[in-house]
Amino acid sequence: MKVSREQMAENRRRILDAASRLFREKGFDAVSVAEVMKAAGLTHGGFYGHFRSKDDLIEHALTHVLAGSTGGEDLRAYVDAYLSPRHRDDAGGGCPTASLAAAARHQTPGARSAMAEGLRQRVDRIGKSLPEADPAERRRAAIGIWAAMVGAVILARAIDDPALSDEVLDGTRAWIDDGVERMTGA
Repeated sequence: MKVSREQMAENRRRILDAASRLFREKGFDAVSVAEVMKAAGLTHGGFYGHFRSKDDLIEHALTHVLAGSTGGEDLRAYVDAYLSPRHRDDAGGGCPTASLAAAARHQTPGARSAMAEGLRQRVDRIGKSLPEADPAERRRAAIGIWAAMVGAVILARAIDDPALSDEVLDGTRAWIDDGVERMTGA
């Protein structure tokens, strides 16, 4: 039975959604193609109608999830939501950069390129939300803010001390707020 183009596109989206969630929850190596297809509600045999290999899936899943990432327009609200216990505790539904950046360095050039494009987009969005300043200063601040946010979530997720984990999130949020206030001269 032939599948319509619309159904093929929907199946591909379901595969990418399932893969990106599973990869963020477990990492690239711990997730099998069969597991992705099962989570997408599809049979394993249909995989190769969409992707050449698991590496191809990884690249497309990163592109898919990073393109769908939002935030940065209202910096304060974005920082508050990102550096929250809710986001920390939802690795599968949270930021792909915080979940997958370290592992991406071991992936294909295409996957690393997708991660780089996601970084560019996030830095640009954060930069646009910063107070008016010299463009080089805004970019430097945006890179520092994004690096601090991602690093804080990685650290907060990695430790078994809830109080210290919360302190990492709160301290990073305060540090970012102080830096943005210095940029505005407030």
